[in-house]
Amino acid sequence: MVKVPWLMFVPPLIFVGFVTFAALGMYRDYPNELPSTRVGSLAPELTEKGLIQYPSVQFGDLARGEVTLVNFWASWCPPCRAEHPKLLEMAANGLPIIGVNFRDKASAAANYLDDDGNPFVAVAFDPEGKSAIDWGVTAPPETFILAADGTVLFRYIGPLVGSDYAQRFLPELEEALVGSRTK
Repeated sequence: MVKVPWLMFVPPLIFVGFVTFAALGMYRDYPNELPSTRVGSLAPELTEKGLIQYPSVQFGDLARGEVTLVNFWASWCPPCRAEHPKLLEMAANGLPIIGVNFRDKASAAANYLDDDGNPFVAVAFDPEGKSAIDWGVTAPPETFILAADGTVLFRYIGPLVGSDYAQRFLPELEEALVGSRTK
């Protein structure tokens, strides 16, 4: 009888393990989205450094007593430019939005808001991305829905456009707004 070394079974077992984990990952809800550690907890503070000529974020702005959006954006970001009309529309409808401009140049960001309009009630300027790290932001744009008390209710990765926005972000926003009216 031929003895088969046990080490011959290691590569196939590793392969089977990899295939199993890959299959489990493919069949979960929204496999491309990273979970947020901030959902359900109070929002971390933002830098109080403001963008030239725009109101800066003050202590307590994240717990405004009403549902608020926090939008991380940059002037060099094409998806941020794509969502900008939607931000302007939401702001025109009375939804307070705090903008966090990060990894950008102040002059470029200010020129962008001057040219395309400012949807933000306050704008934090975070050139090193420190606030973005605190919030767990991976890349712009990312938008967070905050409850009236400053609790993070939802994190949305990507531009606020298209069917994903309509199917995932809008229901979460509506739920937050309805919940704030009943309290």
